[in-house]
Amino acid sequence: MNSSQLASDPQVLDPHQGRNLRVTPLNANIGAIIEGVSLSDLSDDEFADLHQALLKHHVVFLRNQHLSEDDHVALAKRWGTPMANPVAQLMGDDTVLHSVENTATKRPAADGFHTDLTYWPEPPNLAILCGLDIPPVGGDTLWASLYAVYDNLSDEMKRICQSLRALHKPSEHFIEASVEVYGREAEQIIREKLKGSVMPLVRTHEETGGQALFLSSFIDQIVGMRKPESDVLLGYLSNLVENPNYQVRWRWQAGDVAIWDERCTNHRALSDHYPQYRLMRRCTVEGGRPSYRPDGASEPLFEGTFA
Repeated sequence: MNSSQLASDPQVLDPHQGRNLRVTPLNANIGAIIEGVSLSDLSDDEFADLHQALLKHHVVFLRNQHLSEDDHVALAKRWGTPMANPVAQLMGDDTVLHSVENTATKRPAADGFHTDLTYWPEPPNLAILCGLDIPPVGGDTLWASLYAVYDNLSDEMKRICQSLRALHKPSEHFIEASVEVYGREAEQIIREKLKGSVMPLVRTHEETGGQALFLSSFIDQIVGMRKPESDVLLGYLSNLVENPNYQVRWRWQAGDVAIWDERCTNHRALSDHYPQYRLMRRCTVEGGRPSYRPDGASEPLFEGTFA
């Protein structure tokens, strides 16, 4: 079974019949709307169904949840340990909830496809984003299936990618955005303390066994390649993520919650609402070291490490 069948085959990872949770897929590759449950009061059975729906559809959306901060953290804990941002920790901040606020003087800073925190050797497994104050127009978020991107490569390109590792590190854009939040001293701290991590270019999902092309805007270059060679290959692969057939787009309303699997998706927060006000709240859940396991292998061929 290829990775895309995790979403398209109705027999794979379907929630149990006869329970309150209802799942409506948004397309064949990625995304589903969940109805019939309250995220602040999930039974164990409902959480199990929600988890299976997430594995199958990679990102799920729920309307009218209006989670409090305590509810938000409690929901994240159902999946594991909420994760503080490594940059924030370096600046003495262990907060696990993070506000994403845009104003007329604070421009959006994440308008590009990425997976969160991949410069860290143990990036998060999933993220939960709440819509708090939503502009009347603009401000949608896109998610792309990295399963679908990988599955649609030629067999030869898959073989090449399986043999490669990539250096993920804080980009200049990321460093400047951090300076705006924490001050100029953050630049030296990031450059000294966050040298980056080396990740397999193809990632095996620990729970589903699916193979995904593990791309992120944090990738600096392919290990072992000259920079121009790396730029050509990464440019080609990253361009595939822009294919709308691999994407889902969510139009936010206040009270919405999106939950996504960081191990097999990229996301992009559009900035077309600027200069209108927009306020979101996010929590991520700790993960392990990404690894690549050839189909059927029990041991990883590549595993994420510090650079």
